[in-house]
Amino acid sequence: MSILVTGAAGFIGSHTCEALLEGGERVVGLDNFDDFYAPEVKERHLAGAREHEGFTLVRGDIRDPGALDALPDHVEAVVHLAARAGVRPSIEHPELYADVNIMGTVRLLAWAKKRGVRRFVFASSSSVYGNNEKVPFSESDRVDHPISPYAATKKAGELVCHAASHLDGIATACLRFFTVYGPRQRPDLAVHKFARILRDGGAIPMFGDGTTSRDYTYIDDTVSGVIGALEWVSRHEGAYRIFNLGNHRTVALTEMIRTIGEEMGVEPRIEQLPMQPGDVARTYADIERARDELGYSPETAFRDGVRRFLQWFSQQPG
Repeated sequence: MSILVTGAAGFIGSHTCEALLEGGERVVGLDNFDDFYAPEVKERHLAGAREHEGFTLVRGDIRDPGALDALPDHVEAVVHLAARAGVRPSIEHPELYADVNIMGTVRLLAWAKKRGVRRFVFASSSSVYGNNEKVPFSESDRVDHPISPYAATKKAGELVCHAASHLDGIATACLRFFTVYGPRQRPDLAVHKFARILRDGGAIPMFGDGTTSRDYTYIDDTVSGVIGALEWVSRHEGAYRIFNLGNHRTVALTEMIRTIGEEMGVEPRIEQLPMQPGDVARTYADIERARDELGYSPETAFRDGVRRFLQWFSQQPG
C-alpha cells in the first residue's frame, strides 16, 4: 500500500514513516519544514526513512492546494500528522492554529475526495478532554469544553473528519494522542526540555505544585497504534471511529522530574512557577477501545522510555 504521511519530518511522523517502510509499505512524506523548531533537526529525523527505496519526500504545506495537487497519484491512504502544535503558543496565535489545524485538514480531506483516497487516519489530542473530571478519559466523554485554542482546533479536526466520512465515504480513525515522548521528541516538550536544562546545569521551571499528571506514552507504542488504525480503516469501509492512544498510567510532574534526574545522575533544582493558562490538571486514557479494535497494547514503562530517550539525547549535537 502507498501511504501519505503529513508532518513526515516531525517527531511522530518520522517514526511512523520508518515503521511503515520497515513493514514493506511505500510512503510519501509531506512536510513544510516550518521553523517551529530548527528545520535542520527535522532533516535529521528523516535519515532513516531516506534509506528506504519506497520513501518519497515532498516539501509542501497542507494548506496549499498546489502542493497537494503535486502529490503522486498512487496514494491509497493518509496518515495526517501535520499540525501546528503546542497548547501555550496557541493562546498567542489562535488564528494561525485555526488555519493550519482546521483549514489544512479541510483541504487535505478535499484532496482525498478528489483523488479517491478512502482511508484516513487523523492525529487528534488528549487536550480535547479539557479539565475532564471523570477518569480515565473515555472516547464517549463530552469534549465540548476545550481550554486552549489548540484543543479547540483538534476537536474541530475530528468534526470535519466526521463530515467527510459521512458525506464522502472516507473511512476515518481519529487518534487522541496522550503526551508522547521518546527519541526525536520536540525540544519544547517537557521530557526533552528538562533533560536539556539538567545537562546545562539550570533550574527546572515547575508550573504549579507538581501534582499535575500526564499519561506519558512512549513513541513506539503510539506508532503501533497508528499502524493499527491504518489496518482498521482498511477493514471498515466508510466508517468513523475515535480512539485513545495512551499508556493507561499517570505520572505526576514531580515524579517525572525526579525520574529524569535519577537517570541522568543529577539532583534537579526547581524553580516553582504559577500554573500556565491552557494547561490541564491531568490526562489519563481509557484504552479499552483501542485494545479491542486496534490490537493496541502499550508496553513501555515510563522509566524505561526515559532511559531510551536519554540514550538518544546523549548522541545529539549541541
